Amino acid sequence: MRSVQIGICGLGTVGAGVFNVLTRNSTSINDRANCQINILQVGARRDNPQCDTANTDVVRDIFEVAKNPEIDVVVELIGGTTVAYDLVMTALKNGKHVVTANKALIAEHGMEIFSTAAKQGLVVAYEAAVAGGIPIIKSFREGLSANRINWLAGIINGTTNFILSEMDSKGRDFNDVLVEAQEKGYAEADPTFDVEGIDAAHKLVILASLAFGMPLTLDGLFTDGITKLEPQDVAYARELGYAVKHLGIARQTDQGVELRVHPTLVPQKSLIAGVNDVLNAVMVNADAVGTTLFYGPGAGSEPTASSVIADIVDVARSIDARAESKVHALGVDLSQLQAQPIMQIEEIETSFYMRFSALDKPGVLSDITTIMADSGISIEAIVQKEQPVGEDYVNVIIVTNVTREKCLNGAVERIEQLETVRGKINLIRVEHLDQ
Repeated sequence: MRSVQIGICGLGTVGAGVFNVLTRNSTSINDRANCQINILQVGARRDNPQCDTANTDVVRDIFEVAKNPEIDVVVELIGGTTVAYDLVMTALKNGKHVVTANKALIAEHGMEIFSTAAKQGLVVAYEAAVAGGIPIIKSFREGLSANRINWLAGIINGTTNFILSEMDSKGRDFNDVLVEAQEKGYAEADPTFDVEGIDAAHKLVILASLAFGMPLTLDGLFTDGITKLEPQDVAYARELGYAVKHLGIARQTDQGVELRVHPTLVPQKSLIAGVNDVLNAVMVNADAVGTTLFYGPGAGSEPTASSVIADIVDVARSIDARAESKVHALGVDLSQLQAQPIMQIEEIETSFYMRFSALDKPGVLSDITTIMADSGISIEAIVQKEQPVGEDYVNVIIVTNVTREKCLNGAVERIEQLETVRGKINLIRVEHLDQ
């Protein structure tokens, strides 16, 4: 049996998982790969007590791994986009295939990395970059290859899903749940990338590129986080039959591609509404298969290691293949990618949830509905909540039918100028994904 030598760079949560699963399941992994996969070297700043590396060559300089002439595959698990970029480019220039779990690296530098790899007949595999242990990348490349993808929508960040699940089921405040998420290790000390949607945006770019055959680009992608969501809106949404999820949505239209990450109301009966806690899910609608849901752990040591090792096995199988075969099987065929216009958020059509505080007297709702009618916006539901004791203003909730966002924005501006409306209007987009 031929052997393939790998070098692991990074021995943190995911790196430790890869090392341990490869060691524990070596016999079955080697049988499936039809070769002997050996961990020849590990590059890590410090040891991880969860790994027994006594019989493994561990170096502190990760670039030693990238330059080691005996290594066939470099596994990049250090994260970030600076040192990781230099490491991957060094590995490629030294004739190494690369496996990475780094979504930011692929989203921001993927085109250059893939181009470098293609010129040298090498493979860059990145299954673990999106949705942890869910094999969504392979599903697009293989299982759905017969289909034209119409749209995809994903819960692709476990931190935000945990926070929203707690706000929904227990009525908790965002900041309160965020502290718990940090204590449990679901959120970083600085949670900005998660709660502001940046992490999900990186993943959405990768999925959209695979789904629609377009170059990786963050340009034009609309991103909104969950920090401004209030518990009362989550509660009102549930009363109306919706759950609030933080979704990455990509849709191909005649006008271009929608790329957006934001809080979204989805019907409670929809498949994706039942995905809670730190789990991830990607719903895909395609012309032949219809709508499918890919569901599972979106992070964690061994779930993510499962995807990393699946890539290692694929790369190991491809090593004897011709360069062009490798590109089509695992890498990105840059010649097939076609740039497409990205739609501005104002041009996107969807439904909306609106909540505002209005004076409780006759004619107020009539004025508001007249403004919306003048803007070409039809209303699906309107609810006036019970008036608080001693208050002249009440909460009013409106759910619109599908409308263009710029039309709604114009109506919102006019409504907020009414003397009978107090403060700003809270808006959340609504999607009926099973339709």
